[in-house]
Amino acid sequence: MTNSENDFQEKLTVLRDEIDEIDSDLVKLLQRRLSVTSKVGQLKSSVGKPIYDPIREASLFEKRRNQAIDAGLSGDLIEDVLRRLMRDSYMSQDASGYRCVNPNCNKVVIIGGKGKLGAVFVDLFERSHYQVEIIEQADWPNSDTILSNASLVIVAVPINLTAQVIQQLNNLPEDCVLADLTSIKESPLTQMKAVHKGPVVGLHPMFGPDVTGLIKQTIISCEGRFPEQYQWLLEQFQVWGAKIYPVQAHEHDETMSMVQVMRHFSTIAYGFHLMSEGADIEKLVAMSSPIYRLELIMVGRLFAQDPGLYADIIFSNKDNVEMMKRFGHRFLELLENVKLDDKESFISVFTSVSDWFGSYAGDFLEESKSMLLKANELKKN
Repeated sequence: MTNSENDFQEKLTVLRDEIDEIDSDLVKLLQRRLSVTSKVGQLKSSVGKPIYDPIREASLFEKRRNQAIDAGLSGDLIEDVLRRLMRDSYMSQDASGYRCVNPNCNKVVIIGGKGKLGAVFVDLFERSHYQVEIIEQADWPNSDTILSNASLVIVAVPINLTAQVIQQLNNLPEDCVLADLTSIKESPLTQMKAVHKGPVVGLHPMFGPDVTGLIKQTIISCEGRFPEQYQWLLEQFQVWGAKIYPVQAHEHDETMSMVQVMRHFSTIAYGFHLMSEGADIEKLVAMSSPIYRLELIMVGRLFAQDPGLYADIIFSNKDNVEMMKRFGHRFLELLENVKLDDKESFISVFTSVSDWFGSYAGDFLEESKSMLLKANELKKN
């Protein structure tokens, strides 16, 4: 090795040692930050304050972005780092217990509490110091005893079993809150109001059972009966960090036919098409752009889950068939433009949809950039 090469290696080693020292200091600072945020979580929980504070978070991002820019650093870089840190901070804060909003609650009964989604709520209620009992299929012979003094009963079973379970709940205490967690709302709400004369609310958690907590998660709430009597339940969700989105049941079901049913069906059809065409998935992944990789991730994610769940969602309402048929007709309409080499008509449709999206199109473009960067970073070699 020449003298110049030795000199280079020595200088490089010195610089790398300095970087290692800085990285070590960063780890110590992050540990210190995590320790403080855990104390914040404990303090908030002790007085019933939600873990997530959107105003505080937005203010923090603005301050640190400005500080970074003044220091000659990338504001985006600092915000990305902070978002990752805060996600871990929320998880550490979420690990502690929560304030019990309704200490007069006798008992919470979750039917299907050993299921994946039901278990999430069992855990949260127990961490909020509620007495919780679970009813599974084997427990029905003793269900009258379990339900006799319940203050809240939540039906957390698959859609195809929901109606059957609700029909067996005609003996609840009059002041008991009856709720369900299914992804359709109008039919379960009607059924619950028919069997129970007390407070009723329809709930749709907009997250899967793999969540570790409800911070920044959305729960849709559909009014059933006596909302003032179940307000404590919605407040408890907010203490856990969830956002409550109130909507009428029929509105919910109409929207879900597009948000869930049509999307799930078209994704399944796309996966079915790739398989039927004999596509080489390894090559698809290797040759994909970040945006297509993200699309493949979302398709593959669906097929890694329970097929019965998606079948229940898609088959739950026969009105969904007409929605999906209209989607099919529009697909064929666009395909006809391609077949006829009619670019003008194709562009006209594109422009009309772009106008319909309005400012959301630009917002979604910006939002997708960070997602695409993340997808590219996670790409396996």
